[in-house]
Amino acid sequence: MTETASPSDKPGKNAFFFVVVAVILNMVSFGIIMPVMPALLEDITGLAAEQSVSYGGWLAMTFAVANFFAMPILGGLSDRYGRRPVLLASIAMLGVDLLIMGLAPTLAVLFIGRFLGGMFSATYSVANAYIADVTEPEDRGRAFGMMGAAFGIGFILGPVFGGFLGEINPRLPFFVAAGIAGINFLYGWFILPESLKEEDRREFSLARANPFGAMVHFSKVPRVAWFIVAIGLFQIAHAVYPSTWNFHGEIRYDWSEFEIGLSLAAVGIGSAVSQALLTGYLIKRFGPMRAGLFGLVANAIALFLFFLAGAPWMAYAVIFVSAIGGVAMPAINTITSTLTPRNAQGELQGAQASMMAFTLIFSPVLMTQTLQYFATLPDGHAFKTGGAAFLLAAIITGLAIIPFLIGAGINRRAIAEAASAEPTPAE
Repeated sequence: MTETASPSDKPGKNAFFFVVVAVILNMVSFGIIMPVMPALLEDITGLAAEQSVSYGGWLAMTFAVANFFAMPILGGLSDRYGRRPVLLASIAMLGVDLLIMGLAPTLAVLFIGRFLGGMFSATYSVANAYIADVTEPEDRGRAFGMMGAAFGIGFILGPVFGGFLGEINPRLPFFVAAGIAGINFLYGWFILPESLKEEDRREFSLARANPFGAMVHFSKVPRVAWFIVAIGLFQIAHAVYPSTWNFHGEIRYDWSEFEIGLSLAAVGIGSAVSQALLTGYLIKRFGPMRAGLFGLVANAIALFLFFLAGAPWMAYAVIFVSAIGGVAMPAINTITSTLTPRNAQGELQGAQASMMAFTLIFSPVLMTQTLQYFATLPDGHAFKTGGAAFLLAAIITGLAIIPFLIGAGINRRAIAEAASAEPTPAE
């Protein structure tokens, strides 16, 4: 199907497959650069990984600030004009961002690239809205689980290639990733159909599309708001992976770029297997409430075990334990999307993404600074460790269980009723 396809036509049965492939390609282009970020920052700054890790946190913060303000606007625009154009714009800007980072001669240019990337990074949230458009409430747990599996597949392929290419030149993965983003854009341009019917579209409102307005809107619905708070806390903790894993591997285990890539691939394999085979089953068998709680508890345990993992083989063992916790976000997405009208799914995903982006304004800095502080303590110091950030993340994940349980208590009956009925149109 090309761009001339009518957006009012209901996407065919392959629409879900199209989005999953787009997400896989997007995650390959993202994952391919992760193993070489420590080497790139060391090259630009001249500092060792223990010191340059803090710059990684500030770069992530720059991305998150732009992302925080842009994401709900893009989500609202997708409710007004459709998912497809917003997805295409996001993918195109990812390619531009990667080219800028690959060519960056200074930290300032890196920061410019990250800011532009954050402004247009809407792939995952709008893809979730797309999935909500083309699936029924009772099927969304499995669908969101497959989206998580797509992320896992991207992380299997991307980091391995990135680590291999990074051994040749630390900048080479950025150019390859930009090319993959270009392929992803062309795939979406010619293949991806529009999912949002004309009659399900709504007027764009800047008051509701700004990040604070989006969160205030959903705070008026307590049963959704509590889950968004839980998502926020979970994302603060989860930031320990993208912000510190590559630096943590070099500092604690003396991993090379290729070894970092292999470890990330192991994360992807565990996530893909868990999401594809376990997540949908758990949500359907036990319901999204119990599955979500199980996922949060499993994540807290895994993070604490990472803190204790003093040898590489221990880290690999915990990777597969942590994969079980991958059910958490698909389960929570199932809950919030089931409680939200069909023509407000983009706004919902924008609000959730705003909460995630808000936490990412400070969480990568929090995690990287924690890693740097404890890793640079004098040799022999009782608290010197490369795993301190994972202990902090485990504690925060435990705190996320509290608002989740509050939301579950408020919402238990509503979830059961909404799962068996179509959402009503938003006012």
